[in-house]
Amino acid sequence: MSSLVETVAFVFALVALGYLSGWSGLLKKETGTGLSDFAVSVAMPLLLFRTMAQADFGGGLPLRLWGTYFAAAIVTWLLAQLVIVHIFGRDARAAIVGGLSASFSNLALLGIPLILGVFGHDGFAILSLILSIHLPLMVGASTALLSWFGGKGAPHGLKGVVRDFAVNIAGNPLMIGIAAGLLWRVTGLEMPLLASRLVDALADVAAPVALFAMGLGLLHYGISGNVRPAVAIAAFKLLFMPALVLLLASMTGLSGISAKVAVTAASMPLGVNPYLVAVRFGTGQALASNSMSISTALAAFTTAGWVAIAQWIFG
Repeated sequence: MSSLVETVAFVFALVALGYLSGWSGLLKKETGTGLSDFAVSVAMPLLLFRTMAQADFGGGLPLRLWGTYFAAAIVTWLLAQLVIVHIFGRDARAAIVGGLSASFSNLALLGIPLILGVFGHDGFAILSLILSIHLPLMVGASTALLSWFGGKGAPHGLKGVVRDFAVNIAGNPLMIGIAAGLLWRVTGLEMPLLASRLVDALADVAAPVALFAMGLGLLHYGISGNVRPAVAIAAFKLLFMPALVLLLASMTGLSGISAKVAVTAASMPLGVNPYLVAVRFGTGQALASNSMSISTALAAFTTAGWVAIAQWIFG
């Protein structure tokens, strides 16, 4: 238990150091953007490439893992969306942003370092399987729903939605890293020594750089306006969704490290993508920003609790 607490504390301490470095003026806020770009566009894609190229996934599609995690995400999204409309009186488009925020985990900047620290490379291989369809499903669904309601930033017609989705996914560095790793694995080729050293050198710094950059980035988003809906979204994200994943894992027979990683991934605070979607479509920006800041601050405590619960239940 002490090692678990220490690992979680270390992860969030790096986030806090990034935040304090910006808040104190030691580093400019813009530095966080550059570090995040490096982590998401270079270091993490290479880390995913290396993992997908080398990991043993047991020879089959992880349908039980995907079903457990994304069923919980769908239920969380729908309930949060209803709460935003019927309790807080927001319109349907803002509610879609709220639903996405409640169910979209920060699996890249925060999830990858935390899973690596707690569960090692075996756990990261499981997380990579969730990550491989997490962004396409979640962002694709939100884009389609917001396009249905029209308004600012919405592509026109079904072809426009499909084209927009394909362009965003095909150009995403994380998706490219996953796809390239799988393709390399299929070839069966051995990585040249020089290439392997380059990949290792950059992939190994992905986690600390991403965490530090995330802390710096929080200065940019902050908290503004009505925070009550954001608190509700944070509660869905940090409490309801991991509880539902844990329940579904027990019901479907998902066990061992797969179940522990699924619960931990669900307990992550929301990432930046819901905010980016909100900005693009011109709705729910403050809701997404507030939810991200609040959930990230609280996750230092709630995530540690969910990891401990998952360890206790699933061994």
